[in-house]
Amino acid sequence: MGPNGRSSASSPSALKSSKKNWYTGSPVAPYRRIGITVKSDIDERDEAVKNVLQILKKEGMEVCMDAKRCNDLPSAKGLPMFEHEKGIDLLLVIGGDGTILRAVRELEDFSTPILSVNRGAVGFLAETNINEAKTVLPKLLRGEGIVEERSVLRVEALRGKKKLFSGVVLNEAVISQGSIARLMDLKTSINGEELTTFRADGLIIATPTGSTAYSLAAGGPIVHPRMSATILTPINSHSFSQKPIVIPGDQKVDVEVLAKDNKFGDIEVSLTLDGQTYVALQRHDRINAKMNSHTVKFLRRSQDTFYGTLRDKLKWGETAQG
Repeated sequence: MGPNGRSSASSPSALKSSKKNWYTGSPVAPYRRIGITVKSDIDERDEAVKNVLQILKKEGMEVCMDAKRCNDLPSAKGLPMFEHEKGIDLLLVIGGDGTILRAVRELEDFSTPILSVNRGAVGFLAETNINEAKTVLPKLLRGEGIVEERSVLRVEALRGKKKLFSGVVLNEAVISQGSIARLMDLKTSINGEELTTFRADGLIIATPTGSTAYSLAAGGPIVHPRMSATILTPINSHSFSQKPIVIPGDQKVDVEVLAKDNKFGDIEVSLTLDGQTYVALQRHDRINAKMNSHTVKFLRRSQDTFYGTLRDKLKWGETAQG
């Protein structure tokens, strides 16, 4: 498998060659020890987990459950729990795109692939859904698929020498105003060279995966996920010359917040990570972002393509019907 989000048809067992065979004497399969995490508030959560567990049991897999989100499920009673995914051959995520984004942010071992079973609305990142899991999961667990790598951004927020946040995002980091709509200045540099000071409602720093999320809604370009790139998309820029820009993924983005105090005292600036984690910012706080040295890995069906996903889930390229 190549770097920077490139897909490969290489056997997943090569990726996990150092893992212990958890079933002594049984044939070695690409994935044997499966960790399961689930969205905390989906409807019929236990039923979804129960259905997946039945499939895994039939395949002879060893299963352990996310201690934070599965310890109250009747179907998980008696099963071992995990708090970190180390030692797991595959992390199976039951939920929508938001659950996948959360799972990626919590990863400690980036060599552990993720397989997603959709229970959300759009499911742009999901590989299969609960209705077809009985057919699809056994094939993928037996090695009939590919491991696709996606780049993630490592983001830091700093106030002087104090670190407000440090972590990874799969989609984007967004610097924006609070409930009062006011323009703000965001001084932006690339590898130490000044790019511009965006005067806008905010700025989206997105990965290629995130190019089809908030960045796209704000007018940013669609970027193929196999590319190593970072997308900067201003939100409602005050200048017609400040358009979205795509830069190489190995270049570091630095943003300084220059929101000005005003007589109303209502300036509220925040950093939002993948739409889920919130960090309050102040004037002169700094945000830096650069592609992480490790990619996140997704187990997928080999016949799926990015272009097909655009057509099927975003309805991209369809003409309006009168």
